[in-house]
Formats: sequence, structure tokens, C-alpha cells
Amino acid sequence: MNDKRVCFDFAVAFSNGGGIQGQEFRLDIDGDNISDEALARYIVSDLRLLMVGSVEILRKEVIREAHKGNLTGRSLASDGNRRIDLSHVIEAGMVTYKGLPGPIICDHLSREQSRAMYAQGTEFQIDRVEMVGNTGTYIDTPFHRYADGHDLAALALERVSNVPGIVVPVDWNNGRAITASAFHGRQVTGRAVLVHTGWDRFWRTDTYFEGHPHLTADAAMYLRDEGALLVGIDSFNIDDVSGRERPVHTILLAAEIPVVEHLTRLAALPGEGFRFWAVPPKIHEVGTFPVRAHAELVAA
Repeated sequence: MNDKRVCFDFAVAFSNGGGIQGQEFRLDIDGDNISDEALARYIVSDLRLLMVGSVEILRKEVIREAHKGNLTGRSLASDGNRRIDLSHVIEAGMVTYKGLPGPIICDHLSREQSRAMYAQGTEFQIDRVEMVGNTGTYIDTPFHRYADGHDLAALALERVSNVPGIVVPVDWNNGRAITASAFHGRQVTGRAVLVHTGWDRFWRTDTYFEGHPHLTADAAMYLRDEGALLVGIDSFNIDDVSGRERPVHTILLAAEIPVVEHLTRLAALPGEGFRFWAVPPKIHEVGTFPVRAHAELVAA
């Protein structure tokens, strides 16, 4: 069993002024080291910090010590099995996209009703779920944008199942438009490219829908030309929705590169060294549907 932990001090400066510091924090890690960049992402995510301008790791030491949990009391290995859930919970009535209805979740057959159908002591419940495809954390396939594009049923598993992944962190305090330069020097070819903006901290708030970080057309063209398998983002939309055009969806889906929106917990992933899944059900003539997006850390 790996019993490595990182002991560190840090300083956080907030974009609206002020800051906090921490000393002698400890975090369970897999392997012999963790980058300052990855450690900073954990601090922001696990302490649920908002309006972060910068995170500086002042001191860092990897020690051997029995695991006791990370900043939230859980191992970096994510509940002991190295899998990290990257999806939002879908709840009745929640709004994912303003203007679209929230899901209706209720009983089709209640446990009480079922008791008359089965032997004594035996009961079941059957759900009824009514929702639009753009609910929770969901995937867009070409059919979402193009009438002749392939749908969920024709989606190649090679693009969405057990795909090598890369996290590209961006700071939206420097501007909400994410250009191609954010991906320069990154190994995006043949990978699921997950854009970590931290915007998921505003999930289920009015802020989430306004002025979100998004990719630009040149970023989409770069990812297409460099051979990305899938592109995901942890904000409201991968496109700028202030106008009526959707260039990022248009470019990526034309190239049959699926898009996953409303991801969460990307700060829990390293920059590289993980596999990614975002598999939807196999439904004919449907272009968008929720997925249980998740990742598995790969041992070094």
C-alpha cells in the first residue's frame, strides 16, 4: 500500500483582494511526487475557494506516513479505487440551461403499489424520468448540430471510453475567452482534452449562467487539427452564448469530436496520467444526453 503524503505550506491571493495561508497541510498522494500546479488545484477545489487570483506553494515535502485522508478527509485515490467522479448530480427540477425545463423524476410504480403484485415482503419501485438531453453533465454528438451527423447510437466507444486524458487549466480572471494558445505545447493528440476553468464552483447559482469561460473558434480549430478525441469543459457552455453563433460546436462536431459540458471536480485530476469515460446510452436519433463522466488515475 502506498503511504506517501505531501506536507506543504501555501498562500492564496484572491482576485478581489486579501488572501489566506496554510501551514503543515498534509495530502495523501499516489507515487513519489505531485506538481505545484496539481497541488494548487486541489487546494482551490477542496477548500471550495472562490475568486482565486493565485496559489503559491511555499514549501513542499513528500513524507512516508500512514494515510489519514486529504483536505476533505478522503484519499487522493478517490474513495480507495482511484476513480474520480466528474459529473453533477441530476435532481428533480434543477436547471442546467436557462430556458430549458428541469427534469421531472417521480414514481411510475411506487413500492406501496407494487406490494399487491408480489409475494409478501417483496416490493419494487420503477422510476419515471422526463428530461431534455441537455441536463446535468452531458455529451453532444454531431446529430446535436447536424441533421446528417451521427447520433448517440452511432457514437464510437473509442472516443468516449477508457480514453487517455489531459487537463488544461485556465484562469478566467485573465479573460473568459480561451484561445488556441491555451493548448500550445500540450499533448492533445489522441486524448480527451478537459478544460479546467473552476466555473463549476458556481453550479446551481445565477452566476453559473452569466459570462462563463468558453473556447474560441481558433481553439476549436487547433484541437480539431491536432487530433483531439473529445473536448470537455467544466463551465456552462463550451461556446460563447452571448450571440447566436456557436462556432466551437460547429467546428468540433463537424469533425465528429464529441463535446462534454458541465463537468465538475477537474481539480481532482492531475494534468496527465488518467483515463476518461463519458459513455451515454445508445439511443437512435438523439444527439445529446447525460453521462456519468469519470476518470481513473493511471499508476506511474
